[in-house]
Amino acid sequence: MLELRPWMSGGVVPVGGGSIAGGGAEKGGKVRCSRRLWFLLGTVALVFLTSLFLSMSLRGGVSFNYLEPPGWEESRRVKLVPSYMGTHRLSPPETPLQKTCACSRCVGDPGVSDWFDENYDPDISPVWTRDNIQLPPDVYYWWVMLQPQFKPHNIQQVLLRLFQVIPGRSPYGSWDPGRCLRCAVVGNSGNLRGAGYGSAIDGHDYIMRINLAPTVGYEDDAGSRTTHHFMYPESAKNLAANVSFVLVPFKTLDLVWITSALSTGQIRFTYAPVKQFLRVDKDKVQIFNPAFFKYIHDRWTRHHGRYPSTGMLVLFFALHVCDEVNVFGFGADSRGNWHHYWEQNRYSGEFRKTGVHDADFEAQIIQQLSQAGKITVFPGK
Repeated sequence: MLELRPWMSGGVVPVGGGSIAGGGAEKGGKVRCSRRLWFLLGTVALVFLTSLFLSMSLRGGVSFNYLEPPGWEESRRVKLVPSYMGTHRLSPPETPLQKTCACSRCVGDPGVSDWFDENYDPDISPVWTRDNIQLPPDVYYWWVMLQPQFKPHNIQQVLLRLFQVIPGRSPYGSWDPGRCLRCAVVGNSGNLRGAGYGSAIDGHDYIMRINLAPTVGYEDDAGSRTTHHFMYPESAKNLAANVSFVLVPFKTLDLVWITSALSTGQIRFTYAPVKQFLRVDKDKVQIFNPAFFKYIHDRWTRHHGRYPSTGMLVLFFALHVCDEVNVFGFGADSRGNWHHYWEQNRYSGEFRKTGVHDADFEAQIIQQLSQAGKITVFPGK
């Protein structure tokens, strides 16, 4: 301080001591300058602290960790899982922030893929039930325009009649950290033929198939078991009693049809002939939620194509009800053909030209999901 005082007062002080030039008047000037300096330093400190707290509050508030209860870090990390509107994580860690199941890799684990977490909404139900019977207006108007129909129907009344025939509730619970629910999503690609995946497919807890998808005669490659079969009215077929029929509705008439097919048999035609009666277990019938349909269209396929393919709908259904998802029978075979594994279908590549689905973009999504560690794809032959 002795060496700083000459700068404050304008005088000279020998480092080794001695008298101070200027006498008493100069001493009074030194005191005043010292007070001014401390006042200036205090003002600068106050402005700095004010700016600091203001900046922290704008970024989400000040956190006082010592006031938090035990486990506050884990609870805060769980909140990083994004909602439907999206949340951005600044620096995703290499390992999950929290294990959501007992599998080695779990679909719901946050912090593994920033891209996945930004788009994934674990709270939206893939099943249309009594609890979510009311569709948001934007979802309703988007859905009814997928396949416009001439005769109007009151959607609420149609669903209430349907839920008198089927349970109208979701059989899927919340994530269980002690559970490992393994699911196989089995597509209809010709690359299954000769692949020998049958026993691997049958070893899953849930086995999900799409539209016609036969198993008899194709057990070695496609497996023999089925737990969920996804169909729309024009592709519907009878199922064994232990299989869940999951209706993918594209219009209100589809809901009228399933009610009729399980009771009176009045509906025989939509835009094509449909089964008058359907032999399935009524207690296992589920309805694909149009809100979930639009969520996939908005968040995942990003409006590529008029709407997602049934294969994409089933894949994301599995990603929201299963802990581990393995994918079989998707994409073209090794020769680039889009035939079914049970037939050489004439119009195997036509859907790529219609603009209804964007097969190439959907293939990119599947690749990204695989790279993110959320699914495992078995390529077939």
